[in-house]
Amino acid sequence: MKKITVLFSLLLLCSCFNAERNCKDFRTGTYEFESFINGELVTSRFIRNDSIEIEKFQGKTDTSSVRWINDCEYILRNTNPAGMAEEKPIHIKILTTTKDGYTFEYGQVGSSKKAKGKVKKVSN
Repeated sequence: MKKITVLFSLLLLCSCFNAERNCKDFRTGTYEFESFINGELVTSRFIRNDSIEIEKFQGKTDTSSVRWINDCEYILRNTNPAGMAEEKPIHIKILTTTKDGYTFEYGQVGSSKKAKGKVKKVSN
């Protein structure tokens, strides 16, 4: 009986910690994404409306189409790829949200290799 009580308590505790996901709040707006490239912290800024994302990074601008799969997942496809690597679409899944941004998982469509990142919303 004691084991059942402990198990029930653990299940109840775990259900209280569901990650918040208000993904619709992040379909449009201006965002910043920080990452380390060759040991250096760099910032990318992008503007997204419902179907287009424009990214500015190190003086270059890229445009991608956005196709929403559901409220928290979308596919990015570069509209003017510079090479074969940029031709492959990227699947993005929002994992958690806060009032200021979200954490996400991303990778090329069809690849099992995934990475995680965090985006900060700069403006609506």
